[in-house]
Amino acid sequence: MSEKEKSIYTLQFILLCLSSLLFSSSFNMMIPELPNYLSSLGGAEYKGLIISLFTLTAAISRPFSGKLTDKWGRVPVMAIGSSVCVICGFLYPILSSVSGFLLLRLVHGFSTGFKPTSTSAYVADIIPQKRWGEALGMHGLCFGIGGALGPALGSMIVNAFGMNVMFYSSSFLAFLSIIIVFNMKETLAAKEKLNKSMFIIGKKDIVDRNVFPAGIITFLSYTAFGIILTLIPDWSQHLGATNKGIFFTAFTVASVVIRFFAGKVSDRHGRPKVILAGLIITSSALFVISEGRDLQMLLIGAGFYGIGTGILSPAISAWTIDLSNPDHRGKAVATMYISMELGIGCGALFGGTYYNDQIMRIPQIIKFDILILTLGIVYLFYWRRNKRKKVNLI
Repeated sequence: MSEKEKSIYTLQFILLCLSSLLFSSSFNMMIPELPNYLSSLGGAEYKGLIISLFTLTAAISRPFSGKLTDKWGRVPVMAIGSSVCVICGFLYPILSSVSGFLLLRLVHGFSTGFKPTSTSAYVADIIPQKRWGEALGMHGLCFGIGGALGPALGSMIVNAFGMNVMFYSSSFLAFLSIIIVFNMKETLAAKEKLNKSMFIIGKKDIVDRNVFPAGIITFLSYTAFGIILTLIPDWSQHLGATNKGIFFTAFTVASVVIRFFAGKVSDRHGRPKVILAGLIITSSALFVISEGRDLQMLLIGAGFYGIGTGILSPAISAWTIDLSNPDHRGKAVATMYISMELGIGCGALFGGTYYNDQIMRIPQIIKFDILILTLGIVYLFYWRRNKRKKVNLI
């Protein structure tokens, strides 16, 4: 049986997807409620930091998680990521000042700095190269389902039981993710014992230059996500939504559906072509969101945005692994995620700072980000042209 005919849905892969679904639900369930929660603590002017602080520590931790993933193992790094979510969920109700909340957002960021890095390397270990796009698409689908269920579930819990129960529920889902991870087989062949040298980061450990093209596209495309995470809860409420997670549910459902096809398409037709299509669709979605002045148009825009990101995510992830050295997959994936976090963080910081609780500034901010995505389209054309020139010279 050929690689293409073999099923990728082994027990290891299914467990990995389930763990990621629970992990994604855990931290995403907080997102729609945090802006109002921070305002209730007296920190309305710091809304832009809700996401940017989270992504800051996620980005800082990536070189460490990448090195640990390549040397210590995939499974323990995944477990560390979920453990941070468990701890933070219990601490949010205790550290209930503005400064305490912002400190926790910093700490909480370590969770996504560790688990997704090792998870992507794990996928590349257990799936044949010709099926990476498909596998990463299906894994992203499960992560996306968590992103859809989490916000809706979080808002429901807050409306029924209050914020503290929602925080504890987040911890519980992360704990279930850890239990699954500990029942998974380690895939790193040359696993080393944990030692101090693994925590010493040199220049060569920070980023993988081989995957810079994928990193640039990742950074530019994810600025939009930072803006949306920060501003859409308030914009949804302004347009009449009673559940501030409804945008994220619509966006994620669309993203989940398209992932059934997007990963396979990138395996067959190449990553750059699929990424270009994703950038164009995402830009169109932002235009619809910025122009809409009712809930229906917001949800239509959410659907298109979900399609765009559902196309982009598995294609960029597979492209990153394509460009990487097999011995440094952890570092390569970490580089991609550093770019992602920088993009999300910059988008959130810019959006939240300029917004300053003036609701009609939100469409302006979203329109501005269309220009950022256009830069990504231009860069991709430039990269493809240079690659063709190099091939012709050979």
